[in-house]
Amino acid sequence: MQTKNPAGSSGVTRFSWVLAPVLALLSLGGCGDSVNQTVSTPLTCAQLAGKTVPASAIGLATTGATVTAATTMPATGTGAQAVGEYCLVSGSISPVDPAAPSIKFQIAMPTTWNRKIMMFGGGGYDGTIPAPTGNVPAGPTAQLTPLGRGYATFASDSGHQANALGSEDGSFGVNDEAVRNFSGDALKKTRDAAVYLIDARYAVKAPTHSYFAGGSSGGREALAVVQRWPQDWDGSLVFYPAWAAASLDLQFGRITRALAAPGAYLDQAKRKVLLNTVLASCDTLDGVADGLVSNVAACNATFDPASATLNGAPLRCAGGADLGDTCLSDAQISALAVYNTPITFGYTLASGETQYPGFNVYGADLGTVNASALQPTVVTLALGTSQPASPMPTTAPYLSVFWDQWIRYFVARDASANSLNVDPQNPGALQARISQLTGLQDVNKTDLSAFNAKGGKILMAHGLADALVSTRSTEQYYQRLQTTMGTSAVANFVRFYEIPGYGHAVSSVFNASWDSLTTLENWVEKGVSPPAQTVADTAGVPGRTRPLCEYPAFPRYTGAGDVNAASSFTCATQ
Repeated sequence: MQTKNPAGSSGVTRFSWVLAPVLALLSLGGCGDSVNQTVSTPLTCAQLAGKTVPASAIGLATTGATVTAATTMPATGTGAQAVGEYCLVSGSISPVDPAAPSIKFQIAMPTTWNRKIMMFGGGGYDGTIPAPTGNVPAGPTAQLTPLGRGYATFASDSGHQANALGSEDGSFGVNDEAVRNFSGDALKKTRDAAVYLIDARYAVKAPTHSYFAGGSSGGREALAVVQRWPQDWDGSLVFYPAWAAASLDLQFGRITRALAAPGAYLDQAKRKVLLNTVLASCDTLDGVADGLVSNVAACNATFDPASATLNGAPLRCAGGADLGDTCLSDAQISALAVYNTPITFGYTLASGETQYPGFNVYGADLGTVNASALQPTVVTLALGTSQPASPMPTTAPYLSVFWDQWIRYFVARDASANSLNVDPQNPGALQARISQLTGLQDVNKTDLSAFNAKGGKILMAHGLADALVSTRSTEQYYQRLQTTMGTSAVANFVRFYEIPGYGHAVSSVFNASWDSLTTLENWVEKGVSPPAQTVADTAGVPGRTRPLCEYPAFPRYTGAGDVNAASSFTCATQ
């Protein structure tokens, strides 16, 4: 999310979100079989420039790849910010369709390599390359980044280059190969090209362990790699995953149409009144007033904006009319009800999905005014600053711009299409295309037996105040895993945590920082199951900690002790 990649591994802004053996197993182009690449002598960084990767070394169809630049980067930083000398490689994977864009990628190969690799996922519609020098989502500020730890790290733009809309640019959706790449194919192509070049650079034994980390669309990608290519990966860090991407787009459309109704859009002052009213009603449901709604299930079950009060004053405007910024009109309360409830599909989707859940709207920062340097990103990824309209303003809610781009380019393939005229529950002539896209974009396989059998591990986390990807959706995926594989089998290789107050990718209320990578390394490499975890806040109350509770538990205050210390809380389910 630097060049606006919301939910990428290295930050979020609007227009953004290794080394192998002498005999390295690499996939045949398009068929998944393996061939031996014989590497006799390590290559210097300079020797990588201009090197090609044959199509036969990439497990899905391409016309090969080429290194476009290779530069030795000096060591920088100290302490947790230290990064040793590394070779920064830029490359391009050529498409089969000459009209399709190429896949641009980068690899950072440390001079002192720890024999492990890390791939970073993107965010939104991707379109830019997440920095291989970056951290995992919600990564710890007091620990080294993957590259700083000695990983060979890499990432791609998922197969297209974004325009000025950055991670909200869906114009590539008019090309079938570009859509397949974004939907997941670019992950395999990038991994195979990167490993081939890593082999060439080091000419030693293959990577001992391979990890993936991503949030949002990158979280979908983090699930896609273990669902589709479990043999390639040992561990995956899955944050706020937009796994049912097309179904989520349809929910975006439903919410957008509700917010676009006359008088339905909430300005920032109204959002603040709503948040303050929710805190007055729900903050203490976890045993203490700490500025966080931790017992979200209880809040969802009890909070009603039509009857709630703040300091004795009703949240609902008298008579339901819009009487200014101190209350909400009936039109605004109705729009929030849409946001809070699921969309159901009365037609068959190729992915098999029948619904997408509502959001934890009550208690989330929907984009209020706040002095935090993080808040512009929070606003962008929530309700923005403009009501949805046609043509869609770039300052409309992120979800609305996303829906608009999807309809115009992926679905209708007509840049002049009016997305507000498309009813996602009754899409008419567009139904067949929408169904087809769900089969590509909803990454919903729940039998991960192959990944489990090889010893693969997954750490999954989601903020309870996410206004862009529903936390309830991640809960549903986890529950489906348990139904498909059995609770004990899932416990063998998956942990799912929820973080109160944490929004989408970044938050000025509780900005999560967690050393997930060390926990994953210990589980995969040493067989140490994750012990009790702690998550720290870097923005709302810097240094505040909470226990990182496994779903469905939440942090409950013990009744004594520092309210900013994790030790004063236990994980409870009621």
